[in-house]
Amino acid sequence: MNITLPPLPYAVDALEPHLSRRTLSVHHGNHHAAYVAKTRALISTPPESTALEDVVRSSAGQNEPLFNASAQAWNHAFLWQSMRPGGGGEARGAIAEAIEESFGSQRVFSQQFVSAAGDQFGSGWAWLVLENEKLQIVATSNAGTPLTTAQRPLLTIDVWEHAYYLDYQHRRLDYIAAFLGHLVNWDFANQNLERHRAARPPTSANRSLAASSAAT
Repeated sequence: MNITLPPLPYAVDALEPHLSRRTLSVHHGNHHAAYVAKTRALISTPPESTALEDVVRSSAGQNEPLFNASAQAWNHAFLWQSMRPGGGGEARGAIAEAIEESFGSQRVFSQQFVSAAGDQFGSGWAWLVLENEKLQIVATSNAGTPLTTAQRPLLTIDVWEHAYYLDYQHRRLDYIAAFLGHLVNWDFANQNLERHRAARPPTSANRSLAASSAAT
């Protein structure tokens, strides 16, 4: 991902009535754009030839202003893909199977996701991630991101107030319910799950099986 402001993957009013045109205009055009501009101003290399992911990882724990700007730029780009018009409802495909295996049921997953996002104190994010072959729900504060950990992000919800206050005021739980019920992009989560599974190194059992098959 280059250090530029990506366009929204849908029209600015496409998520109404669950997120308004006004919210997306301010969130994307002001907040996200400001994080991108700040990142570009703080890096020493040409932004067109620099990967945003590399900036996030290299600045973590080393350069707080640059990390905060770049991580927020990356988190927001990931957020827009985590939602889609006509989304929400129960998960489908491989992600649904993984949710059943990791949480026991989609109902339990939803309860835990609502709890993680709703109980996040102050500003931050809630994420569905893949770690050690299992799905987990994690919350990060401020600009925190699983991009700097061994966890592989599958989808996210932004619980900074600017993400929902114009539409929901203090009612964060209503916003989270709208995200799960009408906005979450399970196709995106499935794509991420497939990509991360394909990229993982083979286990010792799989290597032994492959070697045995090759020898026959």
